[in-house]
Amino acid sequence: MKKVLALALLAVLCVTSCTRSQGNNSGGLPKIGVAIYKFDDTFMSYTRNAIEKAGKDKARVEVVDSQNAQPIQNDQIDAFLSKQMDAIAVNPVDRTAAAAIINNARAKNTPLVFFNREPLPEDMNSWDRVYYVGAKAEESGTMQGQIVAAYWKSHPEADKNRDGVLQYIMLKGEPGHQDAELRTEYSVKAVQAAGIKVERLAEDTAMWDRPRAVEKMDAFYARFGDRIEVVFCNNDDMALGAIESLRKAGYFSNNKYIPVVGVDATAPALQALAQGTLLGTVLNDAQNQGKATFDLAYALASGAGPDSTDWPLVGGKYIWVPYQKVTKDNYTQFQ
Repeated sequence: MKKVLALALLAVLCVTSCTRSQGNNSGGLPKIGVAIYKFDDTFMSYTRNAIEKAGKDKARVEVVDSQNAQPIQNDQIDAFLSKQMDAIAVNPVDRTAAAAIINNARAKNTPLVFFNREPLPEDMNSWDRVYYVGAKAEESGTMQGQIVAAYWKSHPEADKNRDGVLQYIMLKGEPGHQDAELRTEYSVKAVQAAGIKVERLAEDTAMWDRPRAVEKMDAFYARFGDRIEVVFCNNDDMALGAIESLRKAGYFSNNKYIPVVGVDATAPALQALAQGTLLGTVLNDAQNQGKATFDLAYALASGAGPDSTDWPLVGGKYIWVPYQKVTKDNYTQFQ
């Protein structure tokens, strides 16, 4: 009798172990949970679509909207862990909240892939099953600055008051977000590196959001008017908001123009480039960020290891997807 019970117990353990290794479902596909900070962010909607496309027929991918609330995202990740996901990909609402997410995942030995919003270095190094997929934000800022510098040097009329100084407005993304801080810093540094003097008229956050950017730009124009010579925006949605505001002030018609630059190369931004209202943007490659995120999560979920993808893994933890400049000269190749 004892021998029969022992054999039965062994069989149960084997079934449990095999089910876990095959992805916790009868279909044998790995289960991957994906948490997006909010679905109605234009760039993240592209990234989400790329993840879902890459995962088709390869894994059971469950994607959730964290509604820009960290407590909601924490509960969603706890639910993923309860469902015994084989890997979890997280676009965090708050990058400083990564430590708690990592601790909970480590308790379940569930690998994590953060994407688009990079956790703090100490959090990334706190566990050997934490990874990141994104782009180096300083590159996008530098490219923005180079686009502006090239325009300024080739269009003397851009210096409206003929003082030899570029007077600019800066619309920032989320305060403390590494993309917002680095794009802000490096865009201006690139202009200065080109030998151009700059003066910041004003800087404020519009939280990556187009309607907020309209409001901020309305206030800036009411204060500074035609003193504004360039508008830097940390993303395309805010750039389009700035353009909408400036259009109300009579710009982008009758040879009245202010150069505005963004980041992401979204479809509406490419349309604005075609119309001549947006000076330039920088491709933040949502398609490849999404694909790389899925590929890495899939490798981890399948037990193949992080080095088994086609993406170079830097420092054993990071996959970097490069940016590209986009202007009226080359925007059609990104449509």
